Amino acid sequence: MDRPEPLICHSLWGHDGDLDGAIARARALGFDGLEANLDHGALTAHEPRVVADRLQQEGLALIVEIVTGGDYVPALDSGPDRQLAELDTGLQRCQGLRPLHITVISGSDAWPRQQQDRFLERAVALAEAATAPVSFETHRSRCLFNPWTMPELLERHPGLRLTADLSHWCCVSERLMEPELPPVQAMADRVDHIHARVGHAQGPSVAHPFAPEAAAALAAHRRCWQLFLERQQARGHGRPTITPEFGPDGYLPTLPFTAMPVADLLGINGAMARWIRQGALSSISRA
Repeated sequence: MDRPEPLICHSLWGHDGDLDGAIARARALGFDGLEANLDHGALTAHEPRVVADRLQQEGLALIVEIVTGGDYVPALDSGPDRQLAELDTGLQRCQGLRPLHITVISGSDAWPRQQQDRFLERAVALAEAATAPVSFETHRSRCLFNPWTMPELLERHPGLRLTADLSHWCCVSERLMEPELPPVQAMADRVDHIHARVGHAQGPSVAHPFAPEAAAALAAHRRCWQLFLERQQARGHGRPTITPEFGPDGYLPTLPFTAMPVADLLGINGAMARWIRQGALSSISRA
């Protein structure tokens, strides 16, 4: 059975322009949709139905990202009750945008296990009641930061769906993630969305995924992504969604004293999208 062609979204992380500019960039680079933080100015500058109607007219999908806890690294005084309230509010705000999918960055690595479990139980219940499919990202500084606890965590939370961003786990564990590793095997049937950024043993992003020095890291991520897509196909998940998510904010290396990025961010994400579109994640290329 042929695998459906991935729906590839343009991340608005690092995009300071408006919705028109985001649409124009997505069109120029051949993306199938946008992925944006719920509070991104390109979305909040308009009524939600206006954004939804405009993207529908353009034939572009929308994946919305909800972040709780104040920022991507949660405030230490932002406890479970506050973050659950933020998640509930965010899910309600998403309704008018009519997203294809919602990805959530939530919880905190600073909480003890029992507190994390209680939080995830309630967060999954909110997600299951949402009007669009919801998955939780394997993001460092959050409840899903530790790859080695993932098998047991998934057993305790059978309804938990995942957005796979293995680059965070590379950074946390100081090693590349490989499809044979227990955490990757455990999560494979739960992955509903992929963030296609390539991490390495000392950080969450290589300078350029197609540079020769990044070949081993790219190959490891590629094999994991292929596994996730194969499992999606086996369970009849439908069309895969993937967002190339190379970004700024300390992820893209810069030159000393100048803060000049060592590569073009938009070019990297566009190149990753083309690589995927050309069949890099097909089962034939997994060897």
